[in-house]
Amino acid sequence: MPFVRISLRKGKSPNYLIALADNIQRALVETFDVPENDRFLAIHQHDERELIFDRSYLGGPRSDNFVYISITIGRPRTGEMKAALYRRLADLLAQSPGLRPEDVMIVISTSTPEDWSFGNGIAQMTDPDWRLRVAGARQ
Repeated sequence: MPFVRISLRKGKSPNYLIALADNIQRALVETFDVPENDRFLAIHQHDERELIFDRSYLGGPRSDNFVYISITIGRPRTGEMKAALYRRLADLLAQSPGLRPEDVMIVISTSTPEDWSFGNGIAQMTDPDWRLRVAGARQ
């Protein structure tokens, strides 16, 4: 159940954004044991003054096509799985939408099951009877 926030500069086409989102999801499915339909992403586009990044810190050189990908996960993954995700994401995004690996920054944050509510004001992953409560509230 990852939640992905994608930040980049404004001006990309809808097809570019779709390729970005689709390939991030593909990498998560292939390397992180994420179900295909477990897809929650938000794309944030910024003016050049609103997305600030160093062009060479621990990588680079970064261009104006820089993309920051923040992934919040519930279940911890191994270091090997994270490294596989980083590699796969860089490869897929190079293929489509054509991002250079130097322009892809990824940060993974881990949370606990009680940190998530998928709706109805319920922490579904820690409440075994949540379906009963939702069904009862609808009657």
